[in-house]
Amino acid sequence: MSTELLVHPCFEPQTGTWQYVIADPSTKVAAIIDSVLNFDPVKSMIYTETADLLLALVQEKGYTVHRLLETHAHADHLTAANYLQGKLEKIQSIRPEVCIGRRITEVQDRFAQKYGLSTDEYIGVFDKLLEDDEIFKIGELAVQTLYLPGHTPDHVGYMIGANVFCGDSLFNADVGSARCDFPGGNAVDLYKSAQKLLSLPENFRIWTGHDYPPASEGRSEPLPYMTVADQRKANKHLKLGTQAEQFIKWRSERDNSLAEPKLIHQALQVNIRAGRLPRQTEGGYRLLHVPIKMEGSVW
Repeated sequence: MSTELLVHPCFEPQTGTWQYVIADPSTKVAAIIDSVLNFDPVKSMIYTETADLLLALVQEKGYTVHRLLETHAHADHLTAANYLQGKLEKIQSIRPEVCIGRRITEVQDRFAQKYGLSTDEYIGVFDKLLEDDEIFKIGELAVQTLYLPGHTPDHVGYMIGANVFCGDSLFNADVGSARCDFPGGNAVDLYKSAQKLLSLPENFRIWTGHDYPPASEGRSEPLPYMTVADQRKANKHLKLGTQAEQFIKWRSERDNSLAEPKLIHQALQVNIRAGRLPRQTEGGYRLLHVPIKMEGSVW
């Protein structure tokens, strides 16, 4: 069975997101991981520039996309999965499946209640809910689903040969780790997930879901991956020897000081719908709800 893999990392700078087009070189069957649908919060406008670049890459390489993979329900960007699914079905006459870990149902129920969504807006919107350690194929490549909770409770990664696409479970060494203060997030779980990744063979590549190059560390260009060996040696939050209690205390204190992600409300409402937009109103608008906090009593 082939374990080789073609990887095309595609960086979206507005949200610092790494998207990946991955393909089996022998069959040219491909998947897209964590695609981005652009959103301008000032204009309240969605546009598809980044997703269209992914489509152009797929067509240039002659790939047939069979799966659109999500690592979790993102709180910092909107997924382009539904948009890409429709476009790709027309281009290649094959409808790719939108896939995510099975615990997305817990996240959907939680945020549907928060934002007032009816069940018919999110039940069954994903084509495939993946089980822990489930193995599926991209062409002749075997892909294993890894359950990696902590950042969110539904979080998964995808392991192909000596490559793991870990989403937000681990960032590059000079960035460290993702926050755990979203509903269902947990620093204890994130520590355990990081240890699962760092226990892999040293030559394995860990492809991250985001990068925020720290100028203070002398780095300006985003990096899509680091090896397990590099992460064990240098990860600023989770390098070898970091104790669970130490990480959990620091992560919890840090998260308490962070503001909400700028696109959290828009992103979650779209992402629990697998990238589908709200229905149009009679006036032709699509509405996303924004919770309002009140200081003092309501008048």
